[in-house]
Amino acid sequence: MKESIRIGAAFAGLVIGAGFASGQEILQFFTSFGYWGIAGSIVATALFAFVGANITRLGSRMRSTSHKSAIYKICGRPLGMFVDFVITFFLFGVAVVMFSGAGALFHEQFGIPAPVGSAILVLAAVLTVLLNVQKVISLISAVTPFLILLVLVLAGYSILTADTSAAEIASLAGEQDAAAPNWLLSGALYVSFNIACSASMLMVMGGTEKNPKVAAMGGAIGGAVLGLLILLLNIAMLAKIDVVGSASMPTLALAAEMSPVLSYVMAFVLLGMIYNTAVGMLYSFTARITEPGTARFKGTVITVGAAGFGLSFIGFVSLVGTLYPITGYLGFTLIGAVFVHWFRSVYGRKAAGPVLTKG
Repeated sequence: MKESIRIGAAFAGLVIGAGFASGQEILQFFTSFGYWGIAGSIVATALFAFVGANITRLGSRMRSTSHKSAIYKICGRPLGMFVDFVITFFLFGVAVVMFSGAGALFHEQFGIPAPVGSAILVLAAVLTVLLNVQKVISLISAVTPFLILLVLVLAGYSILTADTSAAEIASLAGEQDAAAPNWLLSGALYVSFNIACSASMLMVMGGTEKNPKVAAMGGAIGGAVLGLLILLLNIAMLAKIDVVGSASMPTLALAAEMSPVLSYVMAFVLLGMIYNTAVGMLYSFTARITEPGTARFKGTVITVGAAGFGLSFIGFVSLVGTLYPITGYLGFTLIGAVFVHWFRSVYGRKAAGPVLTKG
């Protein structure tokens, strides 16, 4: 159970990056649909748990060190090549979003120029990735409990102090930019782009665990934790939609309303989560194109970090609003392949019947 919890915490920490922890993703994908966004968060919880369990189980069975072999197994070669390209491309894209998010946070909360903040995160992520993967996973899982605690505090505060009517909440929520045409598609889209971006590291995490059942349980736990956080954060932002609706980092706005001191605590936790995701994406992308542990791998990490720093100047909010939905639509290919692989493995065994042995 301990190993399952470790993998689950690492999974949650990997997904909770700049967009999630800041509240910007939740605002666009869930809160913008008003009370229907709560239903969307329930859909997302189920999908996260199911897909996370299956990907980590597959990674364990194949002892994956990168996503390539596992993707080809569940998708076949022609489709696998496309999915491999999509995952690899967006691993780098999400790392860029994290670098940009760090710059935005340093500037908004501490008055530090955004380029300086981005550079700090790039340096921290590059140095971390040069460690081995076990250390990376441990670092990723370490910060997650602090965010869960803060989300619980903010959700409780928002609900208890809410003074906006149900009609006003629905009206203000409807004014927000939505990531998709409806709540159901938006919930599925949110899971899709996160899985597309985290599948590689999920498979590597599964590959570090010899027991597929333990790995699968870790994926399911991580998905359930993510779903709970989505639900709580969504409810908190609905209750305070008048406060967070115009904020680039809604969770900071909530924390600042509750206490100026808490806003600084939240800022440091956000930086930790942004760092977590940046490390995961940077490691996974580099491991896909070069062999981990080699001199070439180390040089590539530095080069990729520098390139990501340059692209981070595009802007955090713009990157979240454009890159993530595109990733989600393309990521449906991977989600579909996971469902098909699960269906074949379960019902294929049932059709084969029990194995008879001579006794």
